[in-house]
Amino acid sequence: MSHDIVGVRAQFPALKSGWAHFDGPGGSQTPQPVIDAIADALAGPLANRGVLTAGERNAEDRVAAARAAMADLLGAEPSGIVFGRSATQLTYDFSRTLAKGWAPGDEVVVTRLDHDSNIRPWVQAAQGVGVTVRWAGFDPDTGELDARDIAAQLSDRTRLVAVTAASNLIGTRPDIPAIAALAHERGALLYVDGVHHTAHAPVDLARLGADFFVCSPYKFLGPHLGVLAARPELLETLRPDKLLPSTDAVPERFELGTLPYELLAGTAAAVDFLAGMDPRVTGTRRERLLASFASLDHHEDALRRRIEEGLAALPGITVRSRAARRTPTLLLTFEGRDAADAYRHLAGREVAAPAGSFYAMEASRHLGLGDTGGLRVGLAPYNDEQDVDRLLEGLAAFLRTAP
Repeated sequence: MSHDIVGVRAQFPALKSGWAHFDGPGGSQTPQPVIDAIADALAGPLANRGVLTAGERNAEDRVAAARAAMADLLGAEPSGIVFGRSATQLTYDFSRTLAKGWAPGDEVVVTRLDHDSNIRPWVQAAQGVGVTVRWAGFDPDTGELDARDIAAQLSDRTRLVAVTAASNLIGTRPDIPAIAALAHERGALLYVDGVHHTAHAPVDLARLGADFFVCSPYKFLGPHLGVLAARPELLETLRPDKLLPSTDAVPERFELGTLPYELLAGTAAAVDFLAGMDPRVTGTRRERLLASFASLDHHEDALRRRIEEGLAALPGITVRSRAARRTPTLLLTFEGRDAADAYRHLAGREVAAPAGSFYAMEASRHLGLGDTGGLRVGLAPYNDEQDVDRLLEGLAAFLRTAP
């Protein structure tokens, strides 16, 4: 189990700037192979999809390759991969489509732990058709969202449960298989926000029990795009609003307008990069991805522990990320100090660790932090021990400044 941090870092042009990046949860830096794939797609002949011209075939190939890559990453079928502008856009689209089958008296369940992109679309869709919204909380002291918190909100009228696989604010990873089993016992669908989770842990759609799983490649070294995975047979039952001339085939039925072929090329390259982080590992791309994530988890967990040990020696800092299962993402608050000031201080030392609630407004409020949130420190495959030391030195220096 080995993560070649030196080899990995060498492939990120952005790191030449000298900055230490802990802002990965908001968007990771991009490796050269992904940049090259995007440029190559734009440089070659490119046209709307077809089979006659070189440009048409190139576009067709880009789509097929990206579906296959994302299917390998998510443990899904290529024909169940839907592309969109963002995870937020896809969730809005699917909320409107699913709401067509809801009626007054039905219920949907959302959680206080989620990013607003997996809350507001469901709340607004429910309001539009007279459906009741039920809220599941989480323990603000431990950061845990227990399956029992979801179970308490379920009924025979529950039509959908929306939950995150990992909190983008405090890193909590709920027990999604257990939640899926509870939802399915009630005949409800499960929509999982995997945007933060997918950057740190392997995904298997069937094992999770998710009916829908959405993620964003720009959180795992790729370009800005949204991806949704579902069973093709489930997608066949849904009828979104779409243009009359557009295809009704799944998954294209849900992809409105022309796809960004160059970004699809970048997405496939990002998956290949993740699969190749340890060049000594052989096997299928799925097998190599699983090995890479095992090595990455070991690397990121060691860095997280190093940060936590360093923070324990600094006075006046509270770590809000406490769940037993969580990503290497830490939310920090400061006694008598504004997290935004810490953000500015660190930026002056070329350490990127932003402050805010990061669209997880409900979670921030539930933690008693209002809409201000805290300082978020997130690890990515390119972070090393020197980055961590610079972060801790910067925080110690901040605490020495006058409030």
